[in-house]
Amino acid sequence: MISKIMLRGTAAAIAIALTTAPAYAGSSESLLKRLHEKGILSDDEYAALLAEEQAEDAAEAQQMQAQQMQTTTQAPVPASFEPEKMVKMTDSGIGLEVGPATIRFSGSVNGFYVHDNPDTPSATTAVTGGIASVSGSNSSSVRNGLLPGFLVVNVSTQQAGWDVGATFGMYPGINSTAWGALGANNGGQPTALATAGIDFRQTFMTFGKKNLGTFKIGRDIGLFGSDAILNDITLLSSGPPGGNVAPGNTTLGRIGSGYIYTDFQPQITYSTPSMGGVQASVGVFQPLKSLTGQDQTNSDPGFQAKLTYDGAFGGVNTHLWAGGITQKHDLVAGGSYTGKGLDLGAKVTAGPVTAVGYWYTADGLGTTVLGLFDTDGSGNARSSDGFYLQALATFGKVSVGGSYGESRLDYANAADEAANPTLVDTNSSWVGQLRYGLTPWVTLIGEYVHSKAEAHNGNEAQSDALAVGGILFF
Repeated sequence: MISKIMLRGTAAAIAIALTTAPAYAGSSESLLKRLHEKGILSDDEYAALLAEEQAEDAAEAQQMQAQQMQTTTQAPVPASFEPEKMVKMTDSGIGLEVGPATIRFSGSVNGFYVHDNPDTPSATTAVTGGIASVSGSNSSSVRNGLLPGFLVVNVSTQQAGWDVGATFGMYPGINSTAWGALGANNGGQPTALATAGIDFRQTFMTFGKKNLGTFKIGRDIGLFGSDAILNDITLLSSGPPGGNVAPGNTTLGRIGSGYIYTDFQPQITYSTPSMGGVQASVGVFQPLKSLTGQDQTNSDPGFQAKLTYDGAFGGVNTHLWAGGITQKHDLVAGGSYTGKGLDLGAKVTAGPVTAVGYWYTADGLGTTVLGLFDTDGSGNARSSDGFYLQALATFGKVSVGGSYGESRLDYANAADEAANPTLVDTNSSWVGQLRYGLTPWVTLIGEYVHSKAEAHNGNEAQSDALAVGGILFF
């Protein structure tokens, strides 16, 4: 830069000034401007020198940028920085690993067209607590089956030698809900501008060790009756629709005609490690109030337990279970009763056929759901029992199944019988089902259901339903 100016024969002062100019952007251009203003440089000299100076600045900027890029490219990567170990896909399922944690997603969506043909209302079809439909006309709906949709998010990791996890399960239905005391499980509201119900069934944490077992704290499915519904073929379909005119979040499935619904409940449970296929679980549960009995305070918690066995004998796979439940109910008006129950079940798979048998007996639990018709008006416990049998045969993508089940409820005493003549004695249903596995995620299902409700006084109602739709799992 100095030599160019001096070669043009300008004054030595220009060379000295440029040599001693501060080394920051624009300094030479400012000096040239002052020299031009003082008359030391002519217009032509100023223009020529300014152009050369700007060209040199641009070249130096490009060279500096190239050097910076080269330095950045060649800079050593710290040994601790391994991008592929910070975020990556899980080996199976839908999820990702973020640092030390694994996040997994699972979900389901389903929908069925359900046509229900109810019994005609009359003095002899009235059954209090019956599951068969009674109405003056048929009904059609597009609705969820026994399962609503769901999205479950699980986060797990290992910390200080413990396996730690957190689970959040949201269960939205496709039908609009009339919000009330039962939340998303209230009856439906099939009108414009209504909204679907979201049943946030699961919010729980787990921690455990392989040889110690697992502790669970939060809200999740109960222990008593859980295997009954999880192995029921109507879990993926409809079963008796229940309220088809204004459908709520779910159908009944086999709830109330084979087992009492286990429900999702606040709990603290412990499960042992599996030892030779045997595993035990026991838990302390939030005490539940009766849905139909007297008001209660319930100072003691509920307790539930379950024992399972999984094994194979000569190519025959078996899953056996036994469960129990007990809870003391304190009545505000005075007195108490204890709701308790026992259930047994077996699932056997041999070749293409899977068969399930289930039985329960209870006192003070009620029927259909926990606490429904569990006592008479004076707080005396009613006894109940039930069972279901089913089989499902699979040949390639096609499965054919059927099941039958009953739930029975007895009076507490003679006074109860006199006061409630139409109380349900037996709810039963037949289910025939056809499945087609369209893809690994999607299953198409058709189902026929016959429901029957019988009262203690001899009243009876029967209804028939047809359900056609599909369910997706990922």
